[in-house]
Amino acid sequence: MVLTASEVAPARRVVSTLVQFVCAAVVAAVVAAVGLFAFARVQWPAFNSSNVTQAITTVLQFAALVMLAVSVWLLRRRRSPWVARVLSWAGLSGLVTATLGMPLAATKLYLHGISVDQEFRTEYLTRFTDSAALQDMTYADLPPFYPAGWFWVGGRVANVLGMDGWEAFKPYAIASLAVTAAVAVVLWSELVRSDLAVLVATATTAIVLAYGSPEPYGAIIALLLPAALVLAWGAFAPVRVSGSDRYQKHARQGWGAVVGTGLFLGLAATFYTLYLGLAAFAVVVMAVMAMVLAWRASGTWRATIPVVIRLAVIAAIAVVVALIVWLPFLLDMLGGASLAGSGTATHYLPDAGARLPLPMFHASLIGLLCLLGTVWLVGRASSSRRAQALGLGVVAVYLWYLASLALTAVGTTLLAFRLEVILLVLLGAAGTFAFVDFTRWIVLATSDNRRVRWSLMAVGALGAVAFTQNIPQVLAGEITVAYTDTDGNGERADQRPPGAASYFAEVDETIASQLGRDRDDIVVLTADTTFLAYYPYYGFQALTSHYANPLADFSARAAAIEDWSELETPDELLAAWDTAPWRAPDAVVFRQSAEGYTLRLAEDVYPNDPNVRRYTVTYPKSLFDDPRFTVTEVGPFVVVTRAGSA
Repeated sequence: MVLTASEVAPARRVVSTLVQFVCAAVVAAVVAAVGLFAFARVQWPAFNSSNVTQAITTVLQFAALVMLAVSVWLLRRRRSPWVARVLSWAGLSGLVTATLGMPLAATKLYLHGISVDQEFRTEYLTRFTDSAALQDMTYADLPPFYPAGWFWVGGRVANVLGMDGWEAFKPYAIASLAVTAAVAVVLWSELVRSDLAVLVATATTAIVLAYGSPEPYGAIIALLLPAALVLAWGAFAPVRVSGSDRYQKHARQGWGAVVGTGLFLGLAATFYTLYLGLAAFAVVVMAVMAMVLAWRASGTWRATIPVVIRLAVIAAIAVVVALIVWLPFLLDMLGGASLAGSGTATHYLPDAGARLPLPMFHASLIGLLCLLGTVWLVGRASSSRRAQALGLGVVAVYLWYLASLALTAVGTTLLAFRLEVILLVLLGAAGTFAFVDFTRWIVLATSDNRRVRWSLMAVGALGAVAFTQNIPQVLAGEITVAYTDTDGNGERADQRPPGAASYFAEVDETIASQLGRDRDDIVVLTADTTFLAYYPYYGFQALTSHYANPLADFSARAAAIEDWSELETPDELLAAWDTAPWRAPDAVVFRQSAEGYTLRLAEDVYPNDPNVRRYTVTYPKSLFDDPRFTVTEVGPFVVVTRAGSA
C-alpha cells in the first residue's frame, strides 16, 4: 500500500515531535546533571547565612536568560532552527538548575528539608529505592494510594545510581523539573509559533519555580497544564471563532490532540490526584462549551455527538494510563477491602483556601503579569483559541474554588488552596501572550518606531531578570529548612549541632542487628516517622491521617496504640499484638521520659486550623521487662525489639 502525501506528512510530524521530546529531555538531563555535579564540587556557604549563593545564582540565571533570548532571536529570524531549539532546551533547564540547585548547593536536602509533607514524600521515594514493587509508603502488605508515578521513577533512578532515597530526592526533583521545562517548550512549539513558545515556556517555568517547586511532582503537571489545555481545546474542534489567531497552529487539532490530551490526563493521574481532578474538570468544561457551540451552529443535537465521542476516547486513554499505578489499589477495593477511617485527606482549610485568589490585583510583577493576562483573556475570547483554552482553564479553577468553599458547610473541602499555582501559571501564560500582542499593537500604533520596540523589549527582559532573581527569596523559608534539618548522614548543612535524627543510624543498626532481617521485612512503630524517610522499614502508623492509606484504618490503629499503653503485663501486650487485625510491630522506637516510654501521635481536628492535634501516649517501662523484648537506649530514643517476631 502506498501512502499519499497527505498521509505521510502527519506521520512525519509525529515522528519529528517525538524526536524533539527525546532530544529535549536528554539535553535537559545532561545540563541538570553537569550543573548539580559542578555545584557539589565547591564548598559553598549556607544560603541562610551568606549572600554568596544568591549572587552566583543571579549570574547563572542571567546566563540562562541570555541563552533563551538568543534562541528567540534565531527563531524569529528563522536561522539555525536546531541550534535555536537546543539553546532553548539548555537555557530553560539551566534556569531551573541554577534557580534551585545553586541555593541548595551546600545541603543534601531539597526545599523544606525533611519536615512535614516533605517527610512522607521522602519516605515514598525511599520505599521505591528499596523495591520496585508498588507498595504503600508506610504500611506493610498494602498497595499505594498516593499516586506513585514520580516517586517510582525516582526510586528506580536512585537504585541504579546506588544512592539512598533521601539523598536522591534533591537532584531527582531538580532534574525532573528541568526535563519537564524543556519538554514543555517542545509541546508549546507544536501549538504556537516557536519563538512565542520559548517565551511562554520561560514565563510559566519561572512562575512554577517560585510557587510550585517545593512539591516537584505537582510542579511537573503545573508546567505542562497550560499547553495541555490549549491542546485539549483543539481536540474538540469547536466552531471556528471569528477573526484570526496569528500565532495558533490550527493543525494541532483533531485526533492527535485527543490522544495527547488523554495521555496528559493519564500522566496527571499517576503523579497528582488533585491536579488530575482539576485538569479533567477543565476538559469536561471545554467539552460542554464545544457541544453548546456545535449545537448553536448546526441547530441540531446530533452535532454534539463527535464531541462526546472524543471526550470518551480521552477518558479511556487516561484511564488506561492511570491503571499503571492505580490497579493494585483498585483490585484491593474490588476484593472487599475496607476504607474505614478514610476521608480526612481533604480536611484542611488554611486562610488561602477560604477566599478566592485574585492575583491580578497584587502590587507585584506576578500581579502585573496576571492583570495583563486577565485583560487579554477577556479581550481575545472571541478571536483566539489560546485565549479560549486558557480562559476556560481559569474558569474551571474558580469554579473549583467556589465548590470547595461551599463544601466547607458539610465538613470537607476540595483543597482549592493548592490550585493557586495553577491559577498563576494559567494567567502567567496568558500574560505572556498579552505582552507580545500589546507590544505589537503599540509598535504598529507608533508607525513601527524602532526605539519604541527596543524600549518594550528592554522592559520585558528586565522584568524577566527581576522576577527570576527574586525566586530564591520567595523560597527563602523552604531553603532555610533544607539547611536546618538533619539529613540522613546525621548532619546539618548550616554546620549547627544536629537534631535527634543524628541518632537514626544507630537506631537502624540496633534494629537490624537484633532482628537479623531485611529492613523491608520489619514493621516499626514510632512517632519519629522521619526515621522511615531515611530507612525503608515499614511503619505501623503514618505521620498523620491526611496522608495515610485509607485501607490502613488510621483511627483504629491510633486507638489500639493508646489501648496497648494501658495494659499491665508483657503477656497482655503480646497477646494484643498477636490478635490485632494488622501486622504487629517487630520494633518500637520510643522517646525517653520520666514517666515511661512515649509516642507523640497526631489526630485530625478539622475544621480547626492547624488541622492536626498532637498528643502523647506513655507506655510503662514494666510492659517490656520481659526476656521476649530487648530494650536498648540510643540517645534520646529507646529501641524495643521483639525476640522471635515473624
